[in-house]
Amino acid sequence: MSVEIGQPIPDIELLLTGNQQSRLSAYRGKPLLLYFYPKASTPGCTTEGRDFSALINKFRRQSTVILGASRDGLKAQENFKAKQQFPFELISDKEEALCNLFDVIKLKNMYGKQVRGIERSTFLIDEQGVLRQEWRKVKIKGHAEEVLEAIKAMRAAT
Repeated sequence: MSVEIGQPIPDIELLLTGNQQSRLSAYRGKPLLLYFYPKASTPGCTTEGRDFSALINKFRRQSTVILGASRDGLKAQENFKAKQQFPFELISDKEEALCNLFDVIKLKNMYGKQVRGIERSTFLIDEQGVLRQEWRKVKIKGHAEEVLEAIKAMRAAT
């Protein structure tokens, strides 16, 4: 089972930084920006998180909740969030339930070997819990701004 644009997102449990248990349904009523990154505290993932952080006030003006997700354990996510002072929660998806739901785990080449890893991806979910837009194989430069513009366009259309 994976999500498709225009379809409601299935409700699953989430483990967030701060050892918070939540569900995807808890974010209904506001746009949700869910971004997946390969590994906490790596250069690209740090840059991506900082880019979203730098625009946090603009995302908040759009009433948007941001959540970052990876397969890292809760402690790694806690350390990453604290060190970078991210103003949003991170999801620890060690069991890969969320990753599988959004089909972000792909075979990647790393040093000549095939490894399973997260393909950098972002998903925009509307106030009703419906997937409205997705970005796969994300290039970090300019991505946060592009997503912000998509949220503004989505909100203007409603």
